[in-house]
Amino acid sequence: MRVLVTGCAGFIGSHLCEKLLQDGHEVVGVDALTEYYDPGLKFKNLERCLDSSGFRFERCLITSLEPRRLEEAEWIFHLAAQPGIGSSWGADFETYLNLNVLNTQHLLEGVRSSSSLKRLVYASSSSIYGNTSVERVREDHVKAPYSPYGVTKLAAEQLCSLYAENFGIPAISLRLFTVFGPRQRPDMFFSNLISAALTGRRFILHGDGTIQRDFTSVFDVVHAFKLAADAPIDRGTFNIAAGQAISVNAAIGMVEDIAGTRVLIDRQMEKKGDVRRTAADISEAGRRLGFYPHCNLRDGLRKQIEFTDKLIALTMALSGPAC
Repeated sequence: MRVLVTGCAGFIGSHLCEKLLQDGHEVVGVDALTEYYDPGLKFKNLERCLDSSGFRFERCLITSLEPRRLEEAEWIFHLAAQPGIGSSWGADFETYLNLNVLNTQHLLEGVRSSSSLKRLVYASSSSIYGNTSVERVREDHVKAPYSPYGVTKLAAEQLCSLYAENFGIPAISLRLFTVFGPRQRPDMFFSNLISAALTGRRFILHGDGTIQRDFTSVFDVVHAFKLAADAPIDRGTFNIAAGQAISVNAAIGMVEDIAGTRVLIDRQMEKKGDVRRTAADISEAGRRLGFYPHCNLRDGLRKQIEFTDKLIALTMALSGPAC
């Protein structure tokens, strides 16, 4: 397949590109390498991809992408977005609007008359649900985002649905729940926690640690994207998660146990926009996509800790001895 992956240099996008290349697909990766976090880290994520003859990297926004890239693509995985809940308030909301909503609309316009496109898979988010009172949220649950970021992810998802209904674009949206694993963004919970556990620095915990998350392995997420691309359906929206929530306090204890250390915690106020609980009903994804999570939290964290430990050692070696 001729595949286009937007946000290819990100945490999830780089893992997806590697798997697609391993499966023999031709991949065009698009990423603007924005400044939300170090572009150098993003580019490093692509090291294995850039060594492949089947991979071509385009550094640009979707709005600047050559039209033929969209016209030629048979599969499109749309992961490009401005991430983060806390920074989506205030003046920065315009960036979220441009990168999450307007970029998605531009992409959909670019493929609405495509004769090549067989599937477009959009990376949506559990943030579209907001605070929920149910044990596990289903896809038909009311959508009530609790942050500006969630608003933009829901808007982009709805655009995908509208273009599917009106123009027949074969679009599937996957609502991802708190993805973790190697290469996780440096601002994310486990990335910061594991770094603190391995280096001895303090970990900043927002809130009392009782909030719960349905932590989902990046390897299960990549598998879900592949299933969505091959699924014998025209369109749909699905929760992608482990299907089991645990508290942040329990997650901290698990990291301490695996790393064999105690984490020094600096407790601060909760972030505005953080929901109290995310937990998904994934039965629909199992029934219609054949998705079942395989990587449990402990095994996934062990992989992320091993990856981070090697990265810290390499960084220290490259920096040289202290003067």
